[in-house]
Amino acid sequence: QVQLEESGGGLVQAGGSLRLSCATSGRIFSSYGMGWFRQAPGKEREFVAGIARSGGSTDYADFVKGRFTISRDNARSTVYLQMNSLKPEDTAIYSCAADRRGYMGRHRDEYDYWGQGTQVTVSS
Repeated sequence: QVQLEESGGGLVQAGGSLRLSCATSGRIFSSYGMGWFRQAPGKEREFVAGIARSGGSTDYADFVKGRFTISRDNARSTVYLQMNSLKPEDTAIYSCAADRRGYMGRHRDEYDYWGQGTQVTVSS
C-alpha cells in the first residue's frame, strides 16, 4: 500500500505563488507516474499536471501551462507542483495521485493511489 500526503497549500493573493509537495511512502516511488488534480466546490475533479516515472516527460492542462511546473525528486519520494501567477479560479483542493504503471494520464481512473488533498485559496 502506498500513502501520499500533500502539503504546502494555503491562502495567497492573486498573482502570488505556492509550492505544493506530495510525499509518498514505499520504496518504489521511482516506478510510479504521478499526477496532480484539483477539485473546486461544485465541480468535477480535474487534471492539472502529470509527470512520468523518469521525470523526463510532463503534461499540463491548458489552463495552467506557463504558470505551473510539476517536478519530482525520486531520492526523496516526493513530487512537487510549483504554482505561479495564481488566479482566483485556481482555488480548489489539490490532490496528488500515483499510477503503478508509471504513466501520467489525464483521467483520474488511471491512478491507483490518492492523497487527502490540500486546500489552495487565491483571493482577488
